[in-house]
Amino acid sequence: MTQPYKDVAMYIAGDIIMSESPGEAIKRWRLVFGLTQTALAVRLNTSPSVISDYESGRRKFPGARFVKRLVQALIEADLERGGPIVNLLMRQILREKYWTAVIDMRDFTSPVPMSEFLDAIDAEILVEPSSIDIYGYTLVDSIKLVLDVPSNEYLRLYGTTSQRAAIFTKVSTGRSPVIAVKAMSAVVNLKPAVLVLHGVKEVDSLAIEICKREYIPLAVTNLELEALIENLRRFK
Repeated sequence: MTQPYKDVAMYIAGDIIMSESPGEAIKRWRLVFGLTQTALAVRLNTSPSVISDYESGRRKFPGARFVKRLVQALIEADLERGGPIVNLLMRQILREKYWTAVIDMRDFTSPVPMSEFLDAIDAEILVEPSSIDIYGYTLVDSIKLVLDVPSNEYLRLYGTTSQRAAIFTKVSTGRSPVIAVKAMSAVVNLKPAVLVLHGVKEVDSLAIEICKREYIPLAVTNLELEALIENLRRFK
């Protein structure tokens, strides 16, 4: 089972195991995947009455091993039909992972001059921005974004406008966020108005060179995260 399918399996299994009524959760997922008790029983090499007993609570919680087999049976049945439910769940999980990476995100009601924006977050410019105004910002946890979110989801960084600051916190050298933005711009031909690295002590020289060659404006700030967010939220 590939990683996306494993993510779906863990999502379903976790929902069943953590439920106050595991039997009802089992029934709900069976119905979501469009299987009868008989069809599920055949895949689990058991009888429909066993499935019915678990769902109704007449039998005690079956345990993690049974849940693992049950979830695998649900996923395999769906994949045989082209995977409509699995693919929907995969997209939902990706959205949830993306939003856990976002710390703060806002669009401004009116444009903010670039210089005023950078001054407010005490930013040092490494690669000069060409745009004049900022229309919003997205502040993300760079570790969660790079590790958990596929690059094709990075377009969400732009919100409703591309003329915004992309601010990455938990940055070590800045190389990974820069490569992420480069990959995103290659796919959708969009660049942030300015890429801001937060908390980095020394920016990787390759990251700076990439920004120069790709015309990605780059700045760094070392404000405390709470102060950074507070200053950002002062803009209307």
